[in-house]
Amino acid sequence: MTGTAARAAAPAIHPLPQFAAGPVGVVLVVQALVLSLLSGRYGFHRDELYFLAAGKRLDWGYVDQPPVTPLLARAGAAMFGDSPAGVRALATVAALATVLLVALVARELGGGRSAQTLAAGAAALSAFVLVVGHMLGTATFDLLVWVAIGLLALRLLRTGDGRWWLAIGAVAGVGLANKWLVLLLLSALGIAVLITGPRHVFRSAWLPAGILVAAVLAAPVVWWQARHGWPLLTVAGGISEDDGAENRILFVPLQLVYLSPVLVPVWIAGMVRLWRDPRLRWARALVVAYFVVCVELLVLGGKPYYSIPLLVLLMAAGAEPTVRWLARGRRAARRALAGALVVLGAAMSLVVALPVLPPDGLNPVLAMNKEQGEQVGWPEFTATVAAVWRQIPEPRRATAVILTRNYGQAGAIERYGTDLGLPRPYSGHMSYADWGPPPDSHTGPVVLVGATTMAGVADCRVAAEHDNGLGLDNDEQGTVVTVCGVLTRPWSELWPQLRHFY
Repeated sequence: MTGTAARAAAPAIHPLPQFAAGPVGVVLVVQALVLSLLSGRYGFHRDELYFLAAGKRLDWGYVDQPPVTPLLARAGAAMFGDSPAGVRALATVAALATVLLVALVARELGGGRSAQTLAAGAAALSAFVLVVGHMLGTATFDLLVWVAIGLLALRLLRTGDGRWWLAIGAVAGVGLANKWLVLLLLSALGIAVLITGPRHVFRSAWLPAGILVAAVLAAPVVWWQARHGWPLLTVAGGISEDDGAENRILFVPLQLVYLSPVLVPVWIAGMVRLWRDPRLRWARALVVAYFVVCVELLVLGGKPYYSIPLLVLLMAAGAEPTVRWLARGRRAARRALAGALVVLGAAMSLVVALPVLPPDGLNPVLAMNKEQGEQVGWPEFTATVAAVWRQIPEPRRATAVILTRNYGQAGAIERYGTDLGLPRPYSGHMSYADWGPPPDSHTGPVVLVGATTMAGVADCRVAAEHDNGLGLDNDEQGTVVTVCGVLTRPWSELWPQLRHFY
């Protein structure tokens, strides 16, 4: 299609409202203060401990993730300190960037000053954004990537300017180096545009250039996975097999609560607006893309939160009609109701997502966000293992090994164990399996963390059971620590049997 024909097929381009820099800036300042002030409470999450361990062993990939998040964990620790607050500084930056982009999405869809501010505030106070903004994780940067691609795609669809394919390709390539879920978004947007239009954007010569940019950026990560037998797909298949039925059952209910029940009317209003407003016909693909992703996840058995970034975009679309609703009719009553809902929703999100409660009061929260509990008690857990380690006669410790059941346990011992006299831990879980095995000269004893026996060792006895002292029912509460005698087979022979992904 010629440039003239493409412009003729594109929607009419109207000037965008002025960006609400002042009020959106206030939202960002408050968001930064809240996340920063609370980032040091509790402690590291098990995943953060794993990312720190992976960051010490930088590679183009790991069995369960691409390299960006471990790289950022290492960078955060180096720049801001090897502490929860230091590592999470970059998560805070990513959350701020996400909220800023949400405001820009509202503007892209014609939202004025009030709509942009509402979109930014709703995103900043939503439970999902608070959770991923508080902790450093793959989902933190995946959310930013999805929102960025959503904004760029809207800009492409609104203007018809094919050069935006280059920016989409660049963000997608970086996103693939963090988490492969971005492929769901790209496929869903592609299908949605084919269904709703404007289809002429696919005839742009810039599309293959954007694909090339994404491919070049993602090539080292894909090559690493190919060389290692595509372990990331093995892990994804395991998630579907183990949790697929539960994910499908809970999918719809969790769509209603992950952001906040209070925000459901806002993103529904966004869907209705994009579908009915003839001035936004070009943006209908965003609605269809959400449902396509939902179908993909239901088929694959993926986790329900994978689709939430698209709800964030739809929430931005719903900001303008929400502002109009507040300005109609009985304004005082509507604004009083909205204010009460904002206070209720904010309180719910803060308690569920952030470490505002004392650790011993977290049990009721774990049903809604178990990740809070996974940030408590790791130094004490390591002390439990250290107490068992000291039961081994000192002359025998030179050939002894600590073997953990999961990467969180290994990451905690690696992070806190040195000060307690513990050696490097080993584990067959995820990429820790690639960082082993112990030397064959280490013939025992073996301290098993999270197991009572293991093939290849004899004379096992349970030496301790971990108690976090808070009555907190997190994943490691009640974990057994076992001491076994000498190995009956060398580690090099045992190790392939000890690798596990779940």
